[in-house]
Amino acid sequence: MSSDEAFETVAVHAGRDDLASMGVHALPIDLSTTNPLPDIELGGGSYEAIATGGHPTEGGSVYARLWNPTVARFETALALLERADDAVAFGTGMAAFSATLLAAMNRGRGRHVVAVRPLYGGTDHLLASGLLGAQTTFCSPDEVGDAVRDDTCLVVMETPCNPTLELIDIAAVVSAAGSVPVMVDNTFATPVLQNPLAHGAEIVLHSATKYLGGHGDAMGGVVATSAEWATAIRPVRAITGGLLHPLGAYLLHRGLPTLALRVRAQQATAGQLAELLTQHPAVASVHYPGLPGADPRGLLGTQLRGAGAMLALELAGGYAAAERFIGALRLFTHAVSLGGVDSLVQHPASLTHRPVAPDARPGAGIVRLSIGLESAVDLWRDLEGALGAVELEQATPAHASAT
Repeated sequence: MSSDEAFETVAVHAGRDDLASMGVHALPIDLSTTNPLPDIELGGGSYEAIATGGHPTEGGSVYARLWNPTVARFETALALLERADDAVAFGTGMAAFSATLLAAMNRGRGRHVVAVRPLYGGTDHLLASGLLGAQTTFCSPDEVGDAVRDDTCLVVMETPCNPTLELIDIAAVVSAAGSVPVMVDNTFATPVLQNPLAHGAEIVLHSATKYLGGHGDAMGGVVATSAEWATAIRPVRAITGGLLHPLGAYLLHRGLPTLALRVRAQQATAGQLAELLTQHPAVASVHYPGLPGADPRGLLGTQLRGAGAMLALELAGGYAAAERFIGALRLFTHAVSLGGVDSLVQHPASLTHRPVAPDARPGAGIVRLSIGLESAVDLWRDLEGALGAVELEQATPAHASAT
């Protein structure tokens, strides 16, 4: 692919360069669990190359735990979209993060991690648990410099943040981190709206289950990074068996050509709904990067090319209001995850962020919305009706006592 081609063009053609020579047009799916070897020497050489973080040689793919061509095509495509040298794909986003963390701790610097909150609940929980042996200091973006130590091997952050959509200046965190590599979770923004490597990050993480696949039918995770980091991460994947399944890779790769169209359409609707929600009396606040005052550092238009399709609202009635609101929605499916073609709603404090420490957990009145491809008019009608149900329930006890 040419470096001057538009994102949409790259998204359609990336990872497909060899299809014409194979005589096929649609992406092939290689489900082989093992591969014939040309001879002992070449097979052994290829095994050694893959197991130590490289690519197959003349000996072929050898074994599906180590390498799969369908997965490799998806990795090639995602690396191009993130403007990275390489990418490594896993069965889930948490598998991708776990392997990256293990690789970072194995590079000799130390086992200390600086984690910038807020973070996705699963990431926060893994680091707080110490399960993989990391010692973690949680901090705010402006505390990164003070939190970094001589044995810090990685700084972990995400922006926009999950679930309250704060924007963090990647370049500022990179500067504060000094020589420590910074990993950015880019799941909410996608490469359509943000490329963290261009702002100094060394590793970009995606839960590919979300926007990259976009249809809620394939799980996966992927890191886009330098050739050096990819070589360090692949042996962890090979040893732990975390390779993305080829059918999942096929579905995720198939989602990339429509990624920009989906994200931009969903973003347009999210912006309309965010503005309408700010005017509703049942809503205490709306968290969305495109609203006035939500981007004090001026990152929209510089770091971030759009406000995205995720938003959160805080209901004035707290947990009870959130429960009533979610239960009254019709078009928004009550479910975790995000980034699909249909709209989802969830209560972070009870679900995705339930394992997070109480002092860092989202408020009980916060509800997160993932905006899909439905009509903005229909979605607003659904939201307005659910908010009306919240108001009615809040008003009923007072009315009953008065009569």
